[in-house]
Amino acid sequence: MEKLDSKGLTEKEFLKQYDPDKYPKPSLTADILVFREKQGSTEPDILLIKRKGHPFIDHWALPGGFAERGETIEHTAARELEEETGVSNMQMELVGVYSKPGRDPRGWTVSAAYMAVVSDDQIEPVAGDDAGEVCWAKVSIVHGTAHVSINDICINQELAFDHYEMISDAIAKYSERF
Repeated sequence: MEKLDSKGLTEKEFLKQYDPDKYPKPSLTADILVFREKQGSTEPDILLIKRKGHPFIDHWALPGGFAERGETIEHTAARELEEETGVSNMQMELVGVYSKPGRDPRGWTVSAAYMAVVSDDQIEPVAGDDAGEVCWAKVSIVHGTAHVSINDICINQELAFDHYEMISDAIAKYSERF
């Protein structure tokens, strides 16, 4: 016997009349933090891209982008990392989910941030797709706080979106690695 809901509908009947547009949906994105461990150093580098387009044109950011219909968010992370940096086949783990209203000026966007750790010279990233440039930025950890710098210039607050928060969270979550 098929179960009925409080309105006397079967699941099939319920789904037939269900309106998915009744509830607004966020866009889903993935951001990828690739940390490079350097031999003889306790502080990692992080892979950044320079954005070619709006929003945050010419700002440094983590590689990442929008999920496509029907793909898992893990696949989105792998695809976007490869499209923007040429890096593929990375073992990634979830850092967190970021959904603060206003985090993306294009609208309601939720991002899953993933992290990978590579050893020195394991990968050679190249700019592609939405990336004008790629670079390894230095991450210094002072009293548990991450400081991201390029050529000894701190860029914490100049990173696009809430990417500094993602970097800080990854450093805090995985501090035993660094």
